[in-house]
Amino acid sequence: MASAADLIESAKKQAAYRAVDENLLPSYKYVGIGSGSTVVYVVDAIVSKGSDFYSGMTFVPTGSQSKGLIKTVGLNMCYIDERPTLGGKPVALDVAFDGADEVDEDLNLIKGGGACLFQEKLVATAAKKFIAVADSRKQSPRLCTKWKTIPIEVLPLAAPDVLTRLRAMGSPSPAIRSGLPSKAGECVTDNGMWIIDAPFSPLLIQKDLSCTEQGKGKDGSWEIQTLADELLKIPGIVEIGLFYGFNGNQAAGLGKELQAQKPVAAYFGMPDGQVQVQNA
Repeated sequence: MASAADLIESAKKQAAYRAVDENLLPSYKYVGIGSGSTVVYVVDAIVSKGSDFYSGMTFVPTGSQSKGLIKTVGLNMCYIDERPTLGGKPVALDVAFDGADEVDEDLNLIKGGGACLFQEKLVATAAKKFIAVADSRKQSPRLCTKWKTIPIEVLPLAAPDVLTRLRAMGSPSPAIRSGLPSKAGECVTDNGMWIIDAPFSPLLIQKDLSCTEQGKGKDGSWEIQTLADELLKIPGIVEIGLFYGFNGNQAAGLGKELQAQKPVAAYFGMPDGQVQVQNA
């Protein structure tokens, strides 16, 4: 009989294969490949379609892990800044696939558990649509419920002041992430930055707000976009692990193409081996 861990791995694989089947067209040219354990199965799903399907595609990694995945299986690769220009602008990625540490009911995400959040956001926003793939343990009604902290990429020089500011904003015990067990000292990102993990109370979404609850930090209570805006104003913060705002389908109507951080859909592998799709 399969163990619980085996069932979860099987479900992650099923979710990845379905996400690729439903969102990767043979006409696509540029595809973002994210980081994390579920994305391994996304690459497997792409390779399983055969070289005739993917030989005309170029795959864009979000960091060293996804670079390794792409190169190991022999897919064409370029970095986010190497893709060609069209009309003086870098070409858009047709789709990006990535994992998540937590997903709320509005498809806001926490990412950054693997310390790749900055490049993950660069790739997600460069794509016409972003697809999240995860297992059901990552589903949550509100962010910071299961995954208790927001990963924040910071300039090392600024870390002490950023920690002070985070505490003033109601984060009870923000901490610089350790590189242990693989590396002594701080966790250093692919960009040479540090990661601060900042706990917050479960983050509110728009429908939670009222005249008495405005989500502006009183008693440590924050609405996602309000908190994100405040964090990004802090000198020394390079990027945050909140993926929020609008998705690729909404971007055109807002006049904000290639700025979308939210996925258009999330594919979850369930404990019973089924796949649940959460659409925007």
